[in-house]
Amino acid sequence: MKLVIQGKNMDITDAIRSHVKQKVEKAVSHFQSLINEVDVHLSVAKNPRITTNQSAEVTLYLNGAVVRAEESSDNLYASIDLVADKITRKLRKYKEKRQSKSHPSVKPNDALISAPSADVSEVLSQRTPKLPDEVVRTKYFAMPPMTVQHALEQLELVDHDFYMFLNSETDEINVIYERNHGGYGLLQPRVGQSVSDRPQNANLESAA
Repeated sequence: MKLVIQGKNMDITDAIRSHVKQKVEKAVSHFQSLINEVDVHLSVAKNPRITTNQSAEVTLYLNGAVVRAEESSDNLYASIDLVADKITRKLRKYKEKRQSKSHPSVKPNDALISAPSADVSEVLSQRTPKLPDEVVRTKYFAMPPMTVQHALEQLELVDHDFYMFLNSETDEINVIYERNHGGYGLLQPRVGQSVSDRPQNANLESAA
């Protein structure tokens, strides 16, 4: 199992590296046969107004899946301990799902909304979007084709509120996300409509 440790706004000391290795190896000790690589990203926020400014993010690359967790606190060692515990719980849940033959499948029609324009406008009305001044981090990841059900399972593993994937049934990029009022939504490209076909005054507000 490959372990990669990176730091931002901080130095990775021997003591920190040793603590990460000890905690991560303990967290994944019963699941090492499933894991190809473990990436650990430690960071310290420079903003003095952020009290929980020391973060630990762990990403596990498994055979056919990615498990991710992140924790922040005012102490880096505590953040590492917290994220290690969360990784253990996620791996246990993932393994139980794999082994359980009686696990009921979630029907896409029950869990998802295939045309969530109303949800998009709802989200936009409740949030004030602000783009960063610059791209502060770039991530690259494999995108093997998968079903909506598989993507839903991945969403539960990556500790995000959305998950982008290549739909194996449509061969299109989709995004599955958690809705504010419960359940999940599915963002899909509109079929049969190009940019030139859209009304000139079309905008996000008109979707409401």
